[in-house]
Amino acid sequence: MRIVVLGAGESGSGAAVLAKVKGFEVFVSDMSAIKDKYKELLAKYDISWEENQHTKELILNADEVIKSPGIPNTAPIIRELEELGTPIISEIEFAGRYTNATMVCITGSNGKTTTTSLIYHIFQSAGLNVGLAGNIGRSLALQVAEENHDYYVIELSSFQLDNMYNFRANIAVLMNITPDHLDRYDHNMQNYVDAKFRITQNQTPEDAFIFWNDDPIIKRELDKHGIQAHLYPFAAMKEQGAIAYVEDNEVVINEPIAFNMEQEKLALTGTHNLYNSLAAGLSANLAGITKEDIRKALSDFKGVEHRLEKVARVRGIEFINDSKATNVNSCWYALQSMPTKTVLIVGGTDKGNDYTEIADLVREKCRGLVFLGVDNSKLHTFFDSFGLPIVDVKSMKDAVAEAYKMAEKGDTVLLSPCCASFDLFKNYEDRGNQFKEYVRKL
Repeated sequence: MRIVVLGAGESGSGAAVLAKVKGFEVFVSDMSAIKDKYKELLAKYDISWEENQHTKELILNADEVIKSPGIPNTAPIIRELEELGTPIISEIEFAGRYTNATMVCITGSNGKTTTTSLIYHIFQSAGLNVGLAGNIGRSLALQVAEENHDYYVIELSSFQLDNMYNFRANIAVLMNITPDHLDRYDHNMQNYVDAKFRITQNQTPEDAFIFWNDDPIIKRELDKHGIQAHLYPFAAMKEQGAIAYVEDNEVVINEPIAFNMEQEKLALTGTHNLYNSLAAGLSANLAGITKEDIRKALSDFKGVEHRLEKVARVRGIEFINDSKATNVNSCWYALQSMPTKTVLIVGGTDKGNDYTEIADLVREKCRGLVFLGVDNSKLHTFFDSFGLPIVDVKSMKDAVAEAYKMAEKGDTVLLSPCCASFDLFKNYEDRGNQFKEYVRKL
C-alpha cells in the first residue's frame, strides 16, 4: 500500500515515519522548502521526498493521502485526489489507528493552547506517562512511532478535525466557538462550527464531553450533533447544568469526584483563564488524578509563551506579548483583562474578521492604536472614526517604537493582533519573539 504525505512539517514528517514503521511504501511531497531537521528525520528512516513542487505521477497513485492541516481543500492537488476518490486523512487520524492510549483532545476558537498545556502539566506533574501533541508539542504520529504513552493530550485545530473520520476522543474539550478562519470555510460560520463539533464524533457513553455552558453557539448546536458522550459543562458561576464553576471564591467540581480549591490559588488569572482552569481541572478529575495533584498543578502552572506574556516594564510602561491572539475574540479577552489604559498593536493577515466585538473595549481602554500590517485598509475603515491616535507601521521595530511614544507612564502596550502573522512574519511565534526583542532594546 502506497501512502503519500503532503506537507513535511512537524505533522507530515511524523506521519511519514509512522507509515514507514508500519511497513507502508511512503513518499513525502511539499510545495515549500523542507526544513533541515525534517530532512534528517526522513533520511534516518529512508523515506523519499521532494520539495518546492508536487509531482503528480508520484502523488496521484497513492492508496491514501495524509494531508498537513495547513493545506486548504481548495489546493489543486487535493481537488485532483478527491476526483480520483483517494482517501485524504489527517496525521492525527492516521496516528489514532496505532495506539490504544487515552486521548484527551482540546479544541475551541480561543484558550485551547493554554488549556492543553495546563492539562498536560497536571498529568505530567501527577506522574502519568503522557505525550503532548497536535497543534503544540511534537507530532502525535512520531510519538506513536517512537514512544509509547498511556495518555496523549492533543490540541486540535478545525483544520485537523476536518480530515478526521474514525478517531475517537476519550475526553473531548470544546472551549468556545467564535468566528475564526472563515476564509477557509467559504465565509460560512456553520461550516466552521461543524468542524469544531467533529471532536465529539465517534464518542461513546463511556467518554466525556467538556464544554463551556454559556457559549451561545455550543448551546444552540448541542442537540444537533447526536453526542453520545457524558456531558460535563463548566461555567464561571453556578448555574443550571454546570458541573464545574466558582462559588464563594472556591473552584468547585461536582463530578465524577467532588473537588474544590480556593480561586485565588489558581496560577492563571482573568476570566478567560478561569475557564481554562475549570476545563483542565475537569479533564484531570475524569482521568482519576488525585485532588492534591490537581490543586498543586493548577497553582504552579507557568503559563504559555505568546499568550498574555509579560515582557518588561520600561519607564513605568508595561509591555505584554499576546501574539497568539490571531482572532478578534482572543483580543477581546486580552483587552478585557487590561487594568490600565492600553496602546494596542493590531493587524496582519485578515481571516475575515469582524472587529465589532472589540469596539466598546477599544473605545473604553485604548489610548491609541498601532496598525502593523502590509494592508491596514480594513482596520482604518473600522477604527478611524473612533478619534484615537493611529499609526501605520510595516515592521515590529517601528511598532514597538511608535507604541512606546504613544504610551504614558502607567499604561500598557499590548500586542494582540487579531490577525494571522504571515504578511510580515514567519508565524505568530516569530512575531512575538520580535516584539520581545525590540521591547528589551528600549
